[in-house]
Amino acid sequence: MTSKFAVILAAGQGTRMKSKLYKVLHPVCGKAMVEHVLTQVEENKMDEIVTIIGHGAKDVKKKLGSRTEYALQAEQLGTGHAVLQAEELLKNKEGVTLIVCGDTPLFTAQTFSELFEYHEQKGAVATVLTAEAPNPFGYGRIVRNELGIVEKIVEQKDANEKETAITEINTGVYCFDNRQLFEALHKIKNDNVQGEYYLTDVMEIFKNAGKVVAAYKMKNFDESMGVNDRVALAQANKVMRLRINEAHMKNGVTLIDPLTTYIDVDVEIGRDTVIEPGVVLKGKTVIGEDCFIGAHSEIRDTVIEDNVTVTSSLLEEAVMAEGSNIGPYSHLRPAAKIGKNVHIGNFVEVKKAQIGENTKVGHLTYVGDATLGKDINVGCGTIFVNYDGVNKHHTNVGDYSFIGSGSNLIAPLEIADHAYVAAGSTITGDVAAHDMAIARGRQVNKKGYFDRYPVANAAKKAENENV
Repeated sequence: MTSKFAVILAAGQGTRMKSKLYKVLHPVCGKAMVEHVLTQVEENKMDEIVTIIGHGAKDVKKKLGSRTEYALQAEQLGTGHAVLQAEELLKNKEGVTLIVCGDTPLFTAQTFSELFEYHEQKGAVATVLTAEAPNPFGYGRIVRNELGIVEKIVEQKDANEKETAITEINTGVYCFDNRQLFEALHKIKNDNVQGEYYLTDVMEIFKNAGKVVAAYKMKNFDESMGVNDRVALAQANKVMRLRINEAHMKNGVTLIDPLTTYIDVDVEIGRDTVIEPGVVLKGKTVIGEDCFIGAHSEIRDTVIEDNVTVTSSLLEEAVMAEGSNIGPYSHLRPAAKIGKNVHIGNFVEVKKAQIGENTKVGHLTYVGDATLGKDINVGCGTIFVNYDGVNKHHTNVGDYSFIGSGSNLIAPLEIADHAYVAAGSTITGDVAAHDMAIARGRQVNKKGYFDRYPVANAAKKAENENV
């Protein structure tokens, strides 16, 4: 079986992005462009992958880790020069080498597989992946003879009038006989407009030597999109997003409006889940079956089990167990764990807290640094006061307890099972099982005091206007 190698070109600076972030690390649907490329290359079961790095080398290594080997292109002198940096790692090996750019995140493993297969069928020393471009400006052109055989590839800046009219373009992806590739790279020159060593020049070297040079025309031009600026980045995100959404719909997920639904590439969604418009699903989020994700919810790195309802809420690094619900306008912050059949109502914030099954936290409440048992009712406007200005403290609330509205629970605090906190209390001490805690001043009614305040004059004016 023929050995397969890959070289990913990721050394360019990407000045047109006008960004502090290195170009190939810009994300497309939640994953860096170069990581998209590497993932699709890996699916072809390569024997060895080398990534050519230059600008931002440390950051690229940090992102890709040990999934690839690396070769440094310290000075950017063109694509041919970039590939040559992998010579020390690959030159003496028999097999086929795939060359692909790190700023082309839309290529699929299937396209790479088809290119390998075509290259083998043709017995070629080199095969270029081509496409028909609706607007070929900026791309290298595939120049064929009258028999349709590839003669050479001409870069935009070096093309004459006849060549610029060609619509078949070079996508920047190639297959080469590995040994012959590195032999030819030593023969190319930089006598061109840009003064660079073009990888494409090896095609003419092979052709002049009487060797077979082939071209495989891919079916979908969109895959070949390279990202050089923010406009192209937005377009790549759009294409990828529609691809992701279509795959989820084919797997049994209902997207009410795919054009306004934003799902990152690593998100998992179960069958018969319904997602309304304006929803954003990020990172490693996992959503189960038969869920409902309401309009304009944002969910990041969160696990949602089956039969969960999320209504217009923000969830970050949280867990929602089966049958639970949240919203509208609530917020799960990191380390929030919501149990089975828990109800989190509107305007509730939960942070680093575990809430047991069947518990209800209805509205206008903050639960931070707490463990709540099962079947608890937390009244409106309750605050778990967890911060003393220096340290965070924990509150435990036992099963079947009742927390009255407007209560302040000042941590550290232990509230036992079957305990009762009266509405409007500020609780600073532990509460034992079956006890009721009440901590508020005794009510005093001051006779006639209403008439001493400005509100009385406003009331009289309103009364007179309503006569």
